Amino acid sequence: MNRIIFPKTDGGVSVFVPSPDCDLTIEQMAQQVVPESTPYKIVDESEIPSDRTFRDAWVWSDND
Repeated sequence: MNRIIFPKTDGGVSVFVPSPDCDLTIEQMAQQVVPESTPYKIVDESEIPSDRTFRDAWVWSDND
């Protein structure tokens, strides 16, 4: 399953986990949850570290 990630205003990274029961596409969900003019990426869940210990230290990068 995919995740939507985008930078938070405090410098961290938000990770949005879509509901599997939602009828919207991942792009439609991104349009609803990501603040206007904020860059975002749709990534596979395998790209998100499972260890949440240092999640507050994550930073946004525009590099792919």
